[in-house]
Amino acid sequence: MSRISTIVDQINSGELTARAAVLSAIEKAKSTSEFHALLSITEERALQRADEIDTRLQAGESVGRLAGVPFVAKDNFLAFGAPTTAASKMLEKFDAPLQATAVEKLEQEGAICIGKANLDAFAHGGSTENSAFGPTKNAIDQTKVAGGSSGGSAVVTALDVVPFALGTDTGGSIRQPASFNGVVGVKPTYGTVSRYGVVAMASSTDTIGCFTKDIVDAELVMDIISGQDTKDMTTLSDFFTPLDVATPSQRIGIIKESMTDDVDADVRSATTDYAEKLRQAGHVVEEVSLPMLKYALAMYYIIVPAEVSSNLARYDGIRYGHRAEGVQTLAELYGRTRDEGFVTENKRRIMIGSYVLSSGYFDAYYQQAQKARTLLVDAYEALFADYDVLLSPTAPTPAFGLGENTEDPVKMYLADIMTVPPSLAGLPGINVPAGVSQTGLPIGVQLVGPRRSDANLLALAKSVEGK
Repeated sequence: MSRISTIVDQINSGELTARAAVLSAIEKAKSTSEFHALLSITEERALQRADEIDTRLQAGESVGRLAGVPFVAKDNFLAFGAPTTAASKMLEKFDAPLQATAVEKLEQEGAICIGKANLDAFAHGGSTENSAFGPTKNAIDQTKVAGGSSGGSAVVTALDVVPFALGTDTGGSIRQPASFNGVVGVKPTYGTVSRYGVVAMASSTDTIGCFTKDIVDAELVMDIISGQDTKDMTTLSDFFTPLDVATPSQRIGIIKESMTDDVDADVRSATTDYAEKLRQAGHVVEEVSLPMLKYALAMYYIIVPAEVSSNLARYDGIRYGHRAEGVQTLAELYGRTRDEGFVTENKRRIMIGSYVLSSGYFDAYYQQAQKARTLLVDAYEALFADYDVLLSPTAPTPAFGLGENTEDPVKMYLADIMTVPPSLAGLPGINVPAGVSQTGLPIGVQLVGPRRSDANLLALAKSVEGK
């Protein structure tokens, strides 16, 4: 699959039709089905939209910046053409009554959704092994995990099924799978993209972003989907405009606590090599300290489960979604519906969240975690007073084996240790491919900036891309 601009130019010139582009993507999706990256293919609707775009082009109309470009949406985005399942039995047969704002914006520019990507159920996980419909396999090595929770979106991008895919990132769910599969993954400043029409996980950290093969495509997609939305009051006014060049001679800090012996040697080496590229490009790169990093996971797995337990309370068998059969009482209906509809990780987070929000433990856990979160935000602001960008590995290891961490939730959570802190602070972060391990697995580095510095982060990464 070519870059977005190439596809658009070919379709606008008549060299390629939108229908041919969509058929090619669908054929590639079907031929790579063993990776289990997609839960559904929206073939009928995609071809119908492609024909409409071809007709409009033949009539001399402009159809937008993404004319006929196929893409994939993570299956927690409401979109027409297939059920929106969030990879759960709870929503297995749920047909969306509307489309997510991000999907609508892409379609207004002529893009065509060809399928819905697999994920950890309700986006709870870091490997896409928590999907109720089976795990997604890594695009490079099928014995390894895809990462998560947006594993399916990362894999279809890495396999060139589509030039870009949508994902959600709550604590690393775009950046970590992007690292594991060797693609660009963008988690914007909190509030950059509307969350309207996206199944909620944790409302104070959920962000909408994308996967692409290069930075230029990422800039284009983010420019289209960003902006204020009256349906989501947390969205920010328009600020994201791609930059032609990065600010010269920036000060970049490598976070010391992310380069310890606990981090894989190949990952540390790739991060050091990327730092050298930045130096050669004229930037100042120095070691900095973020002591609060070691507390971030503890904060995250108190705050996020609390929000999860609240957001999942609506799935009770009464209003919509799965409903248990053969029950005698209301309590039994609630209990059996949730037992049948949620996977183990969903239940674990609901229980943790309910516990930390209970009257006896609210002050001891939830309130303390929120106070610590404020200290983390302050620590970042102190660093950004002296540095423009922070650099770290995206994940402490390359992709781990399928089934390797499924019995140890804490070990699984540790895979997000680099990506969780920026999420808690609402900061933009992007994964950039930075090399491969000695076993041939992709390694990514994470660039993090102050709020609303998204365009600079992408421009900085673009300036050293391919060097």
